[in-house]
Amino acid sequence: MGDQSFVSQATRARVRGIVTPIAVGAGKLGLTPNALTVIGFLISGVAAGAAAAQMWLLAAALVIFGGSFDMLDGGLARAQNRVTRFGAFLDSTLDRWGEGVVYIGIVAGASAAGFVVGAVLAAAAAVSSFQVSYTRAKAESLKLHGEVGIAPRAERLVLLTIGLVLAGLDGGLAAGARGQLWLAATLGIIFATASITAVQRTWHVRSQLRDEEQGAK
Repeated sequence: MGDQSFVSQATRARVRGIVTPIAVGAGKLGLTPNALTVIGFLISGVAAGAAAAQMWLLAAALVIFGGSFDMLDGGLARAQNRVTRFGAFLDSTLDRWGEGVVYIGIVAGASAAGFVVGAVLAAAAAVSSFQVSYTRAKAESLKLHGEVGIAPRAERLVLLTIGLVLAGLDGGLAAGARGQLWLAATLGIIFATASITAVQRTWHVRSQLRDEEQGAK
């Protein structure tokens, strides 16, 4: 099972080519890869606050802006040859934490608007997203490959941003507003695709272990 995400490897390579000069520019300003990681996390916290305040368009802009730092920190680390084990650990940890904080903000905003379905779906999307990360981390702890599936973090952030934008442009989460439908549909898609991704990764690990067992016979 190969990389089956919505974004092709060629597209990822093109994005890295665009991001690298920006990351190098950030490095010239004195920022380190770990500093960029922390800044991205802090922006996620502000995005969560915007979502809790039901400022959906601002939340969307901050989600995608904060997510861009995930590419910048890696690009700068590679450009400066400063790729470290702690940097990778910090990046992964704060990515998960930041994503969870944003979903908490959405739960708070949806609850304040009386949109219980949206709050439940946001919580469900968060749980499935965490499972995607956990299956990869556990696979790597077993010295196996675990980065497969249709909805890794970058794709989930893009989907979430789209949902927040559509909700903000179409009445927010006021009773009867179509913004409720847009946000619920997006969160439902994230929940479904993240769940599928977790299953794909579990199956991928199982296949690798079976191959190892057969090779040992």
